[in-house]
Amino acid sequence: MTRSARGRRTALPPAVLAVHGAAAVLAAAGLGHTLWEGVHEPGHALAFGVLITVGELARWGALPGEREPAPLGAAGALAYALIGRSGGAPTTHGVLQVIAVLAAAQLVACVPQVARGSGPAPDRVARRILTVTFAAACFQPLYNSGRFPDRFGEGPYYVLLMLLLLALTALCDAVLAALLLRSRTGHPYGPLLRDELRALIGIGSAVCATGVVMALGVAVAGLWALPVLCVPLLLTQVSFRRFVAVRTTYRQTITSLARSTEIAGYTPPGHARRVATLCTAVGRELGLSGNELTVLEYAALMHDIGQLSLVDPVPDGATAALPTAEQRRIALLGGFVVRQTGVDTEIAVVVERQADPYREQPLSARIVRAVNAYDDLCGESLIGPLGALEQLRLGTGHDYQPEVVESLARVLARGGLTPVPPG
Repeated sequence: MTRSARGRRTALPPAVLAVHGAAAVLAAAGLGHTLWEGVHEPGHALAFGVLITVGELARWGALPGEREPAPLGAAGALAYALIGRSGGAPTTHGVLQVIAVLAAAQLVACVPQVARGSGPAPDRVARRILTVTFAAACFQPLYNSGRFPDRFGEGPYYVLLMLLLLALTALCDAVLAALLLRSRTGHPYGPLLRDELRALIGIGSAVCATGVVMALGVAVAGLWALPVLCVPLLLTQVSFRRFVAVRTTYRQTITSLARSTEIAGYTPPGHARRVATLCTAVGRELGLSGNELTVLEYAALMHDIGQLSLVDPVPDGATAALPTAEQRRIALLGGFVVRQTGVDTEIAVVVERQADPYREQPLSARIVRAVNAYDDLCGESLIGPLGALEQLRLGTGHDYQPEVVESLARVLARGGLTPVPPG
C-alpha cells in the first residue's frame, strides 16, 4: 500500500473534521478569553469543574452498549450553562467561561484515562462542547439581559424556558450524533437519527431533568444543592449500567449458541458473524433501526442453528444450494430450537421464515436469506463476491427481493466488494 493510500484510509470524513474543528475553536476561544479576563465567581467555576471532572471519570467501567457513559458530567455541564442565579444572587459568568470550565474539566479527566489507554472518544467530546455551548448561548444572553426575568419572573415560565432549551439541546446532540455516525459509516441518516432520538427517552431524559433540577437548586440554595442532587443521577447510572450488563450477557449467550454450529463442524468458522454483520449493514441501508436491527442481528446469528438436527452436515454449511423443501425444513427446525432458548419470539419467526419465497417473508427474513446466500456462494472460490451478487440478481424473480440485493451490493461496494474476513 502506498503512502497516499494509507493517508486516504485514515483521513476523517469532512463532516467529522468540521465538528471536531468547531469544538476545538470554541474550546480555545473559551479558555483564551477566561485566561485573559480572569475567572468570574471562581468558587462556582471550581465546584462545577470538579463535578464535571468526577462525572467524566465515572465513565470507567462503562460497557460498549452505554449511550451516555458519563451522565453526571453531562448534567453538571448543562446545569452550569443554565445558571442565572446562585443562592438568590445573580451570577456573572458568561458563555465563554462555561465553555472554558467544560473544556478544562474534560482535559483534566482525560489525563488518567489516557494513562490507562482508554481516553474518551473525540466524537463524544466534540458533541459535549457543541451542545453545552448551544445551551449556554441560548440561555445566558437572554437571562443576563434582564428581559426574561423582568417579564416572566422566576416561576413556571422560567422552568418552561429551561425545559424548552434542554429539549432543543438534546435535539442538537441527537442531530450531531447521527451526522457523525452517517459520516463514518455511510448508513442512511434517517434511521440513525431515529435511534438517537429514541435513546433520549432513557438516560438522556434523566440527564436533562437532573441538569434543570441542579440549576434550579443552585439558584435557590447555592452550591450546597449540588452534592444532594447528584445522588439520584448516580443511582440511575448504576441502574442503566446493570441493564446494559444484562443485555450484553444476553447477546453473548446468543453469540455462543450461534457458534455451536461452527464448533460442531456444520458451518464454516465465522459464517454466523459475517452474516450478522452484513445483515445489520443492509438493514440500516433499508431504514431499519432500534429493536428491528437487534432482532435482525440476533436472527442472523442463529439462522443456521437448525443444521444441528441434520445427521450429515451440508457441505460447507451452504444451505443456499439445497432444495427449497430441505431449506424450509432446516429453517423450521431452527425456529423450534430458538423458541426453546427463551429468546424473543420475533427472532424465532425470522429464523423460521428465512427459506420462504421473499414475497411471503417479513423484511428481516428477506435480508437474512439474501445475505446468507451471498456468504454461502462466496465460499465457492470460482465465483467470488461479484459472481455471488450476480447469482442473487438472477434469483430476484422468486428467491430474493431485488431491493435487498441492491442494498447488499451498495454495502459491499462501500467496503470494497469483499466479504467480511473469517474469524
